[in-house]
Amino acid sequence: MSAMKGGCLCGAVRYEARKAPIYSGFCHCRDCQRVTGTGHSCYMIFSRADVEVAGELCAYEKLAENGNVTIRYFCPTCGSQIFSSGADRWTVYAGTLDDMSLFEPSNAVFTRSRPHWDRLAVGLEEYETLPG
Repeated sequence: MSAMKGGCLCGAVRYEARKAPIYSGFCHCRDCQRVTGTGHSCYMIFSRADVEVAGELCAYEKLAENGNVTIRYFCPTCGSQIFSSGADRWTVYAGTLDDMSLFEPSNAVFTRSRPHWDRLAVGLEEYETLPG
């Protein structure tokens, strides 16, 4: 796999992921809907050790539906949401990729919150909440 590179709208924040994502897909949870202003987010989860980040990030911390703390990171200049995180992982939002053709979704999660107008055109495994 070649490196996955991307960044924010204004270019002040850049990243490079050196390995393939652990998971990738669509999230229909209410937090992702609110933060993106759409019916779902397109995400890829990487080990933090596999992603190099350059530039300043601002963070917003919130208690997620599952009771865990989620931290969302965005560019302080343009406001682009680029990452969210858990303890040892980065969630990278696919819309920030330089080459979006590298995004290969494998499932859709929190479909119980998917609005009727947001229907996926690809055949993916779907989960009402998180799998497993």
